[in-house]
Parts: sequence; structure tokens; C-alpha cells
Amino acid sequence: MKWRGQRESSNVEIGGGTGRGGGLKLGLGGIVIVMVLGLVMGKNPMEMLGMVAQMEQQAPASQSTPVDPNAPLTEAQQFSTVVLASTEDVWSKIFADNNARYPAPTMNLFQGSVQSACGGATSASGPFYCPGDQKVYLDTQFFDEMKTSLGGGGDFAQAYVIAHEVGHHIQTLLGVSDQVNQVRAKGGNVEGDGGLLVRQELQADCYAGLWAHYAQKEKQWMEPGDMESAIRTAQAIGDDTLQRKSRGTVVPDAFSHGTAEQRMAWFSRGFETGQIGACDTFKATVL
Repeated sequence: MKWRGQRESSNVEIGGGTGRGGGLKLGLGGIVIVMVLGLVMGKNPMEMLGMVAQMEQQAPASQSTPVDPNAPLTEAQQFSTVVLASTEDVWSKIFADNNARYPAPTMNLFQGSVQSACGGATSASGPFYCPGDQKVYLDTQFFDEMKTSLGGGGDFAQAYVIAHEVGHHIQTLLGVSDQVNQVRAKGGNVEGDGGLLVRQELQADCYAGLWAHYAQKEKQWMEPGDMESAIRTAQAIGDDTLQRKSRGTVVPDAFSHGTAEQRMAWFSRGFETGQIGACDTFKATVL
């Protein structure tokens, strides 16, 4: 992926993060890590996810690991700021084309632990987006976990993860996240195959593909193998793939992110069309 020498985002903070409330949602990476740890330890990963969620709710506020904000960025951190800048360029153009201004999210590059407006989190949570403060939180050590846990990863797969979390920011701006939360607050069932949570995650995948469309079309960032690495990552974290590995069977009622086929399909749809309207998973009759 040809990212070196590109603009770095200024919407970045090193470590820290303040605020409370909301309720942390495990990020894309956190779910993968918990699932893999479950397999290694011989535990049911679905039960481990429940335990992690419960611990996050009960844990007291944690402090950020001290980080020197003046220290030079690591290569992984620099890469992340370049990808964030690219998402800013893409979404600013899309919003402008629709006579709107794009308020970009801030990326918090933390180490170890952090306090967000959605509560305390650690590196084990993986990258996540908090709608309470409209920030993407990332400990870049997760990229090393991708290489060991997912069998390779790669620059473009890492960029896909960041673009997916930015996709949740877009959903917050467009009111999609609020609508899903309102249904859940009223006791509605949002989980399961075809449920609102799955549709929300698949739309974020599609938005990540949309970003990739413009990154390739306007900057020619992609190199041979990049698209395949993103597709492999999407496939590896499909609900059916993870469930089949953890329990030997697939339970559609427990889906929260979509099947491997669905995740690959919606990422590809965003990449192929470059149209935000093509990512309306909520109106799709077939996911």
C-alpha cells in the first residue's frame, strides 16, 4: 500500500481521553482477539465475549497509560494518521457533494489503556469508535495481533479496520446509530441474522470499501495483494467463521456483525460502486 509521503491528519491526540457514559462496544479488533484467545485457551469465545462486556461495565474508571505527546510517532502511528487523513478527504468530498460539511472524528492513539466518553478501555478492546466523544481509539499494537491472530494482516487490511471505525462515525453523523440504539432501548431485538446490529456493521464495512474506492481511484494507493488482504480479514471475522471455529456450529440468532460472505460482499460493494447510496444495508432485502 503506497501510503508513505501522504498527508497526515491533524485530528490526532496521543494518549488520554476523557469523559464517561455511553457504554463501550468492543471494536472490530477486540472481537477477533477475544475469539482467538478463546480458541487457544479451549474456552467458548462467545462466553468470553460476554465476560469481557460484563467486566467493562463493572470496571472502575481507568487512567491512560502515560505517553509522551512530544515523542516521534512510530511507523504504525504515522500510518494510522495518514489513513485517517485519507478518510477525511474522501468523506469531506462526499459531504460537500451533498451540500454538507464533514466534521471529522479525532483519532486517539493510546497505549495500554484509555478513558473515553464510552468508559474505560484497554488494548484488549481493539480499535473502537465512541459516539459519545466522536473519537476513534486505537492502540497500534493491535496491528501486531492482526499478523499473529489473523495470519498476516498487512497495510491495507489495517487501513480497512480504521476505515470501518470511521464508518461508525459516519453512521453517528447520519443518525443511524441513534435509530439502532432507540430500538434497543425500547427492548427491541437488534441481534441475529438480518438484525439491526448486523446491518449496522455491514454498512460500516461498505463505507470502508467506499473509502478504498477513492483511495485507489484518486491516489493509486493499492498494490498487488492489497484487496485480497482486506477480503481475507473480512472473511476471517465473519460471525459464521468465528462461531464455526469456536463451537463447531453456526448460530444465526447470535450474529452481530454478519457472515464472512456478507462482510466480503458489502466491502466489495462499497469498493466497486464508490456510492454511499449503495451502502444502505437497512433497506436491503438480501444481505
